This record gives sequence, C-alpha cells and structure tokens, in this order.
Amino acid sequence: MKLSIVIPAFNEIKTIEDILFKVQEVPIEKEIIIIDDGSNDGTKEFLARLEKSNDKFKLEKTNKTISTKNIRVFYQSVNQGKGAALNKGFNEVTGDIVIVQDADLEYDPRDYLNLIKPIEEGYADVVYGSRFIGGAPHGILFFWHSIGNKFLTFFSNIFTNLNLTDMETCYKVFKKEIIKKITIKENRFGIEPEITAKIAKMRIRICEVGISYYGRTYDEGKKINWKDGARAIYCILKYNLLPLK
Repeated sequence: MKLSIVIPAFNEIKTIEDILFKVQEVPIEKEIIIIDDGSNDGTKEFLARLEKSNDKFKLEKTNKTISTKNIRVFYQSVNQGKGAALNKGFNEVTGDIVIVQDADLEYDPRDYLNLIKPIEEGYADVVYGSRFIGGAPHGILFFWHSIGNKFLTFFSNIFTNLNLTDMETCYKVFKKEIIKKITIKENRFGIEPEITAKIAKMRIRICEVGISYYGRTYDEGKKINWKDGARAIYCILKYNLLPLK
C-alpha cells in the first residue's frame, strides 16, 4: 500500500528539515505533500529551493541528503489555517492511506507503521493516534493543556458516541476513499472536531493506537491557544447536530 503524508506548514523553518528527514526515513512506499500556509519566516523559500532540486536535496543543518522524487509542494498565498491547508492536501493525495503530519517535531513519524497496521490488516477504515494510551515516550508539558484536550475529547464523545481518548490528535489516518468523501469547512484547528463528527456519522470502523509525543512550548512555536479551544466546542456542537454534508 502507498502512504500519502500531508504536511501543513506555517512558519516552521526551525523544524521543516528535521521532519522531512524523519518522514523520508520511514521504510514504506510514500508520497509527501507539503502545503505552505503563507509562511514569512523562510519556510516558503526553503521549500522553493527543495522543489528546484534535481531528485536529491542536501539539508543545510545536518548535511544529510534526502530524495525529493516523491515530494510535492503547494503554496497558499496568505495564511488561511491548518484546516484550509489540509483541505488542499487531501485533494491532491494519490496513496491508498492518508496520514496528517504536523511540520513541527511533536509527533514522531516512526509511529507510522503501527498507525497504518489496523487498516492494512483490514480491521479499520480510520485510525487515531492517541497521546494518552500505550507505553510510548511522552514529553511532560502543560497540565492545563492536557486537561483541555481531554475535556474536548469527552465533550465530542458525548455527541459522536465514540470512545476516543484523543480527538485533538494530529495523527489521523484514513483510507483514501474515506477522506475524499469528507467536505472540510473549517479553516483552522476546528478541523479536528469537524472530521471526527463527520466520520462518526459515516458508521465506519475507527481504531486508536498509542503514539509518542514531544510537545513544544509557545516559545518554540506552538500555535494553538484558548480561542481554538472555544472554537472546538462550537464545532463539536455544529458538526454533530447538523446533517452530514
């Protein structure tokens, strides 16, 4: 099976090299779709240089070389948000399985093989990578952030009748035909409860797999805040109570 990895990137010049190297190291047939979401910190220029390379690209920070044969880059003219970037990326995928990868280093691509296994073995149509189950390493950071995530998951579960432990996770994995059926409306982080509500209404097989997690601080570039949490509550109500579209 071919894996499509969709990477939304906004001002991630500090981590974009490292995450691309880690993604390319995963031993599986794949395509990498990067959507620059109006970056102004050098990320866009880095991606432009990568696009112009002849099959191979030397990473400046580590002097390591990656293949660019399986990388495609798209650009948003202005910053529109993670949801808008993912919507663009999902429209471009060609693989059998689709996974979301943030451009920071909070999530480890070495988890891919475990995440796709339930789909490969025919047990699931969608897989969520949970930061709150399993024995993988977890960075210790932000007590109230984790409480907020758990509350939003609980609130979402009330309406979806799912038993998820981590609705807000970045690592969501889909059969291509599933994600292609979903029309995304949210431009920012509201995409997480929106997608969850819509797949719950599809009555498909959903699985959770424990993942590692190394959360970063706001000084290191973390972007989500309390306003996104408030929007998530609104989206849980909106997309669960309205008919599926």
